[in-house]
Amino acid sequence: MATVLFWEKPGCVNNARQKRLLQEAGHTVLARDLLAEPWTAQSLRPFFGRLPVADWFNRAAPGVKDGSVLPECLDEETALALMVSQPLLIRRPLMQVGDQRRTGFVPETVAAWIGLRPAAAPRGDLESCPKGHAETAGGCP
Repeated sequence: MATVLFWEKPGCVNNARQKRLLQEAGHTVLARDLLAEPWTAQSLRPFFGRLPVADWFNRAAPGVKDGSVLPECLDEETALALMVSQPLLIRRPLMQVGDQRRTGFVPETVAAWIGLRPAAAPRGDLESCPKGHAETAGGCP
C-alpha cells in the first residue's frame, strides 16, 4: 500500500472522510495543513496535471461563491498567484504518492490511482462542502 501525503483544511468533514477511506484501504496517510503550507506557484502546479484551470479551484471557497474569483476566466499564471495568496481557493485535498501528485477526491479516480476498498466506496459527493453552499453562476466579464 502507499504512503499518501495529504494536504487538508484542518477540521474539514470531507477531508476526514477521505483520509479514513485511504486508511481503510491500507494506505498510510500523512496529513498536512493546506493553509499553513508555504506554497509557491512551482510547488503547487504539479498537483493539477492536465486538468483545466477551472478544475483547480475549491468551489466552496468564499471568493468563488461570491463571484469575486471566476475560475473559468483565469489563466494558469493568475490562478496560481491567487491560490498562493489565498490557499482556501485550492481544490482539496492535495495528495502525493512518490512523485505523483493529484488534487481532489473522486473515489473512482483515487481507486484507479492507488486503490480503495470497493466496499468502502461511499455514496455521494466527497468534495463539495456538506454545509450546503451554493455555487456561483455566471460567465466571464
